[in-house]
Amino acid sequence: MPWDMKDYPASLKNFDPLLRKKTIEIANALLANGYEDDRAIPIAISQAKEWVNDASKEEKEAFDKEKNPKKSDKHDTSSSNPKLLDNAVEVFYEDDHWVVKTKEAKRASDTFDKKSDAVDRAHEIAENKDSEVIIYKKDGSRQK
Repeated sequence: MPWDMKDYPASLKNFDPLLRKKTIEIANALLANGYEDDRAIPIAISQAKEWVNDASKEEKEAFDKEKNPKKSDKHDTSSSNPKLLDNAVEVFYEDDHWVVKTKEAKRASDTFDKKSDAVDRAHEIAENKDSEVIIYKKDGSRQK
């Protein structure tokens, strides 16, 4: 069920309004892509918190001025694939960076200079999806 700024999950009740707005926007997009409520909410919370932490003051102000999300908003469903939700999250070295990518996804979630940062991010994503993390060494062999 989609949400708006007046009707949203209880877990968002004590959120700052900007964080709540971003979480609702992300959660509604996930729902439009076939995610179940109980999976969309934690993923959206995690992604919204990351956005709030990383966004510039100008980005936050611009987003704050945008219309509030509505239950009837249309979302692009071509960029997300709910079939990947159960797939493991992989960490591997490629092109001088540590890559975090869901197995069988077309694009990486993130890239990092440090393996430890990539592993931390992979665990965060996997926890939200309730999936596993597979870590590879720099030489491509699987780490135990």
